[in-house]
Amino acid sequence: MRTIIDLPDHQLTALGELCERENISRAEAIRRALDAMLAEKQAATREAAFGAWAKRGDSRDTVAAMREEWSR
Repeated sequence: MRTIIDLPDHQLTALGELCERENISRAEAIRRALDAMLAEKQAATREAAFGAWAKRGDSRDTVAAMREEWSR
């Protein structure tokens, strides 16, 4: 799929220099940058979720209480 983006002059210049050094197209450079950004955001989301249960105490107690409700 094609996407049109607007870049300020300084980004366009830097992108052109990078593409020349790396011998890649602008499209490839932008795809790589987007992949890197998405991976970083996904990792940040996982990091934020890690330990989220800690405030609630031992999850085994909560699960045991839920199961106890089912047996009533």
